[in-house]
Amino acid sequence: RLFASAKAISLNIPHDNEWFREQLKVTLGAADNDESYIRIIVTRGIGEINIDPTSCHSPNIIIIVMAVKEYPKPCYEKGIHVALVSIKRNARDALNPNVKTGNYLNNILAKMEANKLGAQDAIMVNAWGHLTEGTTSNLFFVREGHILTPSQDCGILSGITREMVIQLSKENGFHIEEGKWPGEELYEADEIFLTGTIKKVMPVSHLDGRPVGSGKPGPVTLKLMRLYGDLIKRKL
Repeated sequence: RLFASAKAISLNIPHDNEWFREQLKVTLGAADNDESYIRIIVTRGIGEINIDPTSCHSPNIIIIVMAVKEYPKPCYEKGIHVALVSIKRNARDALNPNVKTGNYLNNILAKMEANKLGAQDAIMVNAWGHLTEGTTSNLFFVREGHILTPSQDCGILSGITREMVIQLSKENGFHIEEGKWPGEELYEADEIFLTGTIKKVMPVSHLDGRPVGSGKPGPVTLKLMRLYGDLIKRKL
């Protein structure tokens, strides 16, 4: 995804995967954490103060390794509160969400609004009112046992965890559908959960202060939490 995103914005990375692997080994060794969160940042490098990328001639590469900061257990046991915010997700034809850059202003504004509303995360709709995603996570909801998730053409960044959960759902007999739904339909959900690298499979107990279903993590969410946890253990 790093190389694909760089190519999409015409940013040349003068190294291959093997080079990055070696640098990651060195950095992980220096950090010496039990579990680490890794972020690789590539900038265009040193240049003049302007918006012309051609003024930078050699990219800078930064590798950040830090200890994983897990979400508290009560978030998984009880679920989190989210808010359907007024901040709209960037239009896909204006800023391709699958180009992963450091431009998080859209997400930051949504998170700030959620904080003011007393919620732990925000859910955004796009300019057409269709559900998209959270600030750093993908959105899933359940109705009558069916798992629903916004499709990529809604303007989402399709995360790795999202793809894994979709695959797990299919392999374990769940009906899962990618599509477009207006924001109001989220209020009719029996269950809601978010997915992300750090969040994993995160249950949502309240939406705009209203209980989702029973107000506790539902059976579909709980099963996917277990299946995802088992999958990660096998991969490790």
